Amino acid sequence: MRVNGPTQGGPARAGGWNAVAAYGAVAACTQLLWLTFAPVTTDAARYFGVSEQAVGWLANAFPLLYVVLALPAGHLLDVRPRRVLAAGAVLCAAGGLLRLGDTFAWALAGSALVAVAQPVVLGAITRVVAVSLPPASQAAGIGLASAGTFLGILLALVLGSAFGGGRLPALVAVQAAIAVVSCLWLLSALRHWPVQAPQAGPDAGALAAARESWADRELRRLAYLAAAGFGGFVALTTWLQALVAPAGIDAGAAGTILAAAVAAGVVAALVVPGPVVRAGRERALLLLVLVLAAVSSAAMAATGSIAVVAVATCVATGALLVALPVLLDLCERRANAAHAATAANVIWLAGNLGGLVVSVLVGTVVDRPALAFTLMALSLLAGLPLLRKPLLTAPASGTVLEETI
Repeated sequence: MRVNGPTQGGPARAGGWNAVAAYGAVAACTQLLWLTFAPVTTDAARYFGVSEQAVGWLANAFPLLYVVLALPAGHLLDVRPRRVLAAGAVLCAAGGLLRLGDTFAWALAGSALVAVAQPVVLGAITRVVAVSLPPASQAAGIGLASAGTFLGILLALVLGSAFGGGRLPALVAVQAAIAVVSCLWLLSALRHWPVQAPQAGPDAGALAAARESWADRELRRLAYLAAAGFGGFVALTTWLQALVAPAGIDAGAAGTILAAAVAAGVVAALVVPGPVVRAGRERALLLLVLVLAAVSSAAMAATGSIAVVAVATCVATGALLVALPVLLDLCERRANAAHAATAANVIWLAGNLGGLVVSVLVGTVVDRPALAFTLMALSLLAGLPLLRKPLLTAPASGTVLEETI
């Protein structure tokens, strides 16, 4: 489904890279606002006068709503991508602003708005890149847009550390300002895109679009790979601090290691996907990613050395974050152009479900770090059989449809 607006294979649309960067900024804000309170859970509970479990729901609402809204959001993006993406950006900024209400109720309301925006924004990634950039640049564009989501995670960790210790209002205000600026940037970029052309034929609906995507064996394979990779990544980032504590690595050191690992992933996502796709080595890269991440998890199971933990976490996280833009690029090339956003959200949905399952399993043995890291390694190795055969990228319908925004 390699397309570039009205002229397949033509030069980038004016402002194409600006549009992709603006999209990446809003995608980053969905992650930033998702994890606002994760690094400062105790401080937030004290400030709002609620339990830590209640504060946890400010983040837990996101994966739950993603599961519910992923397919409808993808379908709406396929039908009216420019308007729906603009609405998602506005909801994201509005959610950040609602948190300025300075009570737990306002924080929960703001989180709910951003959680609704998240599947809208993330599901648009392949369509935004396909419309904005020529085929030769689209893998790099998806890498840039994906790096935005990882940068949001990194910013959440860094800002949480910088504004901890009772400075919650300042933290919320800074993040709201970032969300508003990013929203305005994307809305400005969207003004230069063409209006969505009317769809040919009747609208089959969200479930029909999802069924068509899932019926494609190659897209299912990509979804299963996303589940394996996300499973390891989510479990590692969720439980790292608890798992390394028995080895004498304190929360501050673990947080620094995790921030460095995500930073490594941001750089890798920017640099690696383009050359790999141009060389046609996606399958080899995904094999390497799963093996490296599994070996790194096994290394942490064998020893609690801070040096090993630091290197292994950076290797595993960097490798797994590179896999996401490659999977999304493969999805963009394989999917029916009319259901591109739905297909992308199927990948995101599979990844979120995989992350939930593996994280819950690891959480049951969090008091036994060696077993927990071994479970992570096994979940990653479970993806290897999916790569026994070459990855097919020709559109399932055998046709390439012109795509507009």
